[in-house]
Amino acid sequence: MASYTLTELAEQVDAQLIGDAACSIVSIATLENAGSGQISFLSNSKYRKFLTETSASAVLITADDAPFLAPGVNALVVKDPYVAFARVAQLLDSTPTAAKGIHPTAVIDASATLGTGVSVGANAIIAAGAVIGDAAQIGAGCFIGEQAIIGDGSRLWANVTVYHRVNIGKRCIVHSGAVVGADGFGFANERGNWVKIPQTGTVTIGDDCEIGANATIDRGAIEDTVIGNNVIIDNQCQIAHNVRIGDHTAIAGCTVVAGSTKIGRYCIIGGAAVLNGHIEICDGAHISGMAMVMKPITEKGVYTSGIPATTNAEWRKNTVKLRQIDQLYQRVKQLENQLATVQKAQDADH
Repeated sequence: MASYTLTELAEQVDAQLIGDAACSIVSIATLENAGSGQISFLSNSKYRKFLTETSASAVLITADDAPFLAPGVNALVVKDPYVAFARVAQLLDSTPTAAKGIHPTAVIDASATLGTGVSVGANAIIAAGAVIGDAAQIGAGCFIGEQAIIGDGSRLWANVTVYHRVNIGKRCIVHSGAVVGADGFGFANERGNWVKIPQTGTVTIGDDCEIGANATIDRGAIEDTVIGNNVIIDNQCQIAHNVRIGDHTAIAGCTVVAGSTKIGRYCIIGGAAVLNGHIEICDGAHISGMAMVMKPITEKGVYTSGIPATTNAEWRKNTVKLRQIDQLYQRVKQLENQLATVQKAQDADH
């Protein structure tokens, strides 16, 4: 188990240290439940009451929260405790590797290229011409297709499928069940019969990305599907063919992005959102969970369209009213016409 002194952690997160510099930290915990040898954080002032009661050995806090620190608790004072917490959590991470060494049951084509320190788990398959970068981890049961590229330090958990010619960058994490590079949904209709359009593009994923469990990213029809650097995509998302996603964008679980949509940089898309195809989302757009985006977004801001849950009785009443909207519209239009006629008559009298 890794351990760090507070002096070492302070250097890692550029913090001012209050308390015992030699205090050893071995794990992370919440303010409420932390104990000896553990570090926690406070990033929201409404949880400040736990700061006065915590048994943590140390806490990551801002200068504004330092006066509320419980006696005997050490602190690392930082600008952003949540980001500092993430950095410390990485240092203390006890997650096992996705694979260790080359398992004897792995099937690796003779023409594949493996870098230094590559690990390949049980029953994984690496096809002809694939290139696996230095220190990459290929988990048990993964399939890496022909001429696919996995960048240095990337980690694929068990049962990830990477189709032919897909290019995944450096230091990426792809979780179990994800499928990268399956055919996009491309068909022509000939008098009722569907005619498949071969999907001859591929998928290119940048560096430092994370792809959630059971997410699917389809290959392009002709040109590529492109995911930028430091993009995070949650579990069970569907990214269709020829989608382009800009750097540092985050997409929460169960979101569906239809084909040829372009999403800008630094966007945040809430869970179960649906984005129409062939539209463009500008940089910095924030789309709420369950929103349905049917047209382009051209200005940075927050966009919402989901209907919150309510009681069944209220929903039924509102649904009846919703069905009467067209009738109400016609009545309002008729009244407006009548008022216009009256106004014309009054104007004529004057």
